[in-house]
Amino acid sequence: MKQKIYSFIYYRLLGWKTNVTVANYDKCVICAAPHTSNLDLFIGKLFYGAIGRKTSFMMKKEWFFFPLGLIFKAVGGIPVDRSRKTSLVDQMTEQFAKRKQFHLAITPEGTRKANPNWKKGFYYIAQKAKVPIVLIGIDYPSKTISATKAVMPTGDMDADMKEIKLYYKNFKGKHPENFTIGNI
Repeated sequence: MKQKIYSFIYYRLLGWKTNVTVANYDKCVICAAPHTSNLDLFIGKLFYGAIGRKTSFMMKKEWFFFPLGLIFKAVGGIPVDRSRKTSLVDQMTEQFAKRKQFHLAITPEGTRKANPNWKKGFYYIAQKAKVPIVLIGIDYPSKTISATKAVMPTGDMDADMKEIKLYYKNFKGKHPENFTIGNI
């Protein structure tokens, strides 16, 4: 029933399309880009629900107060402690270890502004949890979200990040001026 609702909103009401050829892994880190608008979370959640998959995302634990906390948890939010004592990589690796199925979506830019120096936490989490990174690209001009490639971290971060960034070179966010893959 949920998938039908997501599909109706995503395909019929909003007119978006999908291009999905990547396997539906039990566990994976989702690298979603470009992230240039607050709408990206909404569109991305609809996309993932429309293809029949469930995803989670990290948020500061401070946002999980009543009643917002209930809403964020219901849509896949995971409260994280961003204090210096606790590693986000370790927190997320624990989540992967204790769940049978877990898809964690992360935007590598770490901001909605142009940032050539992508955050690498998504890579470290996938590497430590020994799960693939599914690359999902959002293209506003064609109103298409694509999931056509997965990368298993090899430990050669420079080579892997180059491959990951090149995947996104032709995607355009809602505000294209706010996205860059940087120098490769």
